[in-house]
Amino acid sequence: MFSWRSLGLVRVAVATPELRVGDVAFNAATAVGLINEAAAAGAQIVVLPELTLCGYSCADLFYQSALREAVREELIAVAAATANAGVVAVLGAPLELDGRLYNCAAVCTAGRIIGVVPKTYLPTTGEFYEERWFTSAAHASADAIKIGGQLVPFGADLLFAAANMDNVVLGVEICEDLWAPAPPSSALACAGATIIVNPTASDELLGKSEYRRELLRQQSGRTLSAYLYAAAGPGESTTDVVYSGQSMIAENGTIIAQTARFAFESQMALADVDVNRLTHERLHSSSFSASPAPTGLRRVSFDLPGLERERGQIIGRTISPSPFVPADPAARAASCREIFTIQATALAKRLRHTGSKHVILGVSGGLDSTLALLVAVKAFDIVGLPRAGIIGVSMPGLGTTARTKGNGERLTKLLGATQLTIPISERALALLHSIGHDGVTPDVTFENAFARVRTETLFELGNKLGGFVLGTGDLSELALGWCTFNGDHMSMYHINAGVPKTLVRYLVDWSADEDFQGKVRDILHDISATPIGPELLPLSADGTSKQETESIIGPYRLHDFFLYYGIRFGFAPRKVFYFARGAFAGEFAPGEITRWLRVFYRRFFDQQYKRNAMPDGPKVGTVALSPRGDWRMPSDACANLWLAEVAEIEATLVEGSPNA
Repeated sequence: MFSWRSLGLVRVAVATPELRVGDVAFNAATAVGLINEAAAAGAQIVVLPELTLCGYSCADLFYQSALREAVREELIAVAAATANAGVVAVLGAPLELDGRLYNCAAVCTAGRIIGVVPKTYLPTTGEFYEERWFTSAAHASADAIKIGGQLVPFGADLLFAAANMDNVVLGVEICEDLWAPAPPSSALACAGATIIVNPTASDELLGKSEYRRELLRQQSGRTLSAYLYAAAGPGESTTDVVYSGQSMIAENGTIIAQTARFAFESQMALADVDVNRLTHERLHSSSFSASPAPTGLRRVSFDLPGLERERGQIIGRTISPSPFVPADPAARAASCREIFTIQATALAKRLRHTGSKHVILGVSGGLDSTLALLVAVKAFDIVGLPRAGIIGVSMPGLGTTARTKGNGERLTKLLGATQLTIPISERALALLHSIGHDGVTPDVTFENAFARVRTETLFELGNKLGGFVLGTGDLSELALGWCTFNGDHMSMYHINAGVPKTLVRYLVDWSADEDFQGKVRDILHDISATPIGPELLPLSADGTSKQETESIIGPYRLHDFFLYYGIRFGFAPRKVFYFARGAFAGEFAPGEITRWLRVFYRRFFDQQYKRNAMPDGPKVGTVALSPRGDWRMPSDACANLWLAEVAEIEATLVEGSPNA
């Protein structure tokens, strides 16, 4: 169930070999050594630099027939080595065809060369003189080249598609091709290439390293691809320039692995790229689907080796247990600042548009309503309205604790908003008695009556004051449907709709430390430390709440993880579980993960009708569930397919199972 193929993962490597300019035998032996090293590390694809076998800086030595003949002989030997290694190797070589010399990348696997791609854009400015020796792929006179008695596909129009694994398609461009205004990789990606390989010999100049890194990062993001960039190192000639060996692996806009620079010994970087994730991004991108795919490209079929090879932990990428929350404190603070600004700007626009001078919200002393209150304060400051127009309403019921009530009321006053306390127990109990409920049984009717009375109170107060009701629920509650329909589910603006629960706490803590001090800061941190609960059922004899949300529906850390990978990236339940098992090792047992994964899928499907009726609210991250924005789903869709896969996972967890 958890094979690399089923997970959509491919282990790749980029290598910068130790090099001797013109010493083809030494360079070939080094290349074979790196290919074997990559294979031993579980790599399925390994990329070596431009003109690997002789060196990029040979200059007029390219005219020497002895050099070219040695390259052909050693290329055949290197290709043969891929059979035992069980990898796909891409490496650079100068190859002659019909009286022209081409700067080529040879794609080798299963002991043979399966295709040769010549370079298209030949730099002949500054320190570069490639047109002196090489011909562009645009002027190729044939579509095949004979190497070792075999006729091999030749041209820049080649794609290499794995016959034994979906979505693994290699496209090849070489060095300067990436720097062109319209890189070949853009067209190759539109034609289906999910992995772009680039053997390169880009030299090093002041400031070029960061520019190169950014260029690679952006092209991988623009093409929604994995980009493997293998660079020549300092073993190249330093007659006029220096090469650093900046080899990198990027995936959809992120550099996920790279080698050390300026090292004379061989360097290698490995990573597991996720082709299923890339495919999902492409399916999800209207810009990608609208981009015309080039015609006339030739596909070379091959078998991707090592599909069942044991690889252990995923490398080159961190599967964070809190994907919505950056691990780095500085990055987390920057993220919180950006989200808070987006929320405040959204609410400020709504205030300006409606001309409202009042915003009404329930302030329970919990995390969500606290964040909404803080955003309202910021928005009122932006618009220039007095904070007294923010009406923070405490609505104590039978389940309200002294801690939450006190924190909410004190915070509202300290922030300069208007604080109102309106008890709701009497009205809620009257409603229950009117429909024949005993007012004691703690069932869903009891809970929802209190929830709806809260919401009704806010709306009626909004009518009285000529203001609008600000919702306080968050993204995680929307995903799980953990809200009362036409109760706290409803408002006139849903300010936290794009913020997952795991991030709400960090936003409150960040705001406490960023903007406040003294009593306000202390209250905010205490609210952050308060257990999450709806406080709808009567308190225990000692005055504590009987309800803790996470003991009922499961840990939000898990549910936000499921939301991110299962909904944002469309991963199958088996892949969500596999990632979660690694991310939460030591925190949640595999059986706990599957238990709550089942709850997540069941509730996510069952509760779509609430999301279809949700009010306006700002999107702040890459995951949103508004039916007007990111997520359109029928309310009566069936979850059986997903739940059946969860059941399969559960079956593998029985004692003695090899996948347990």
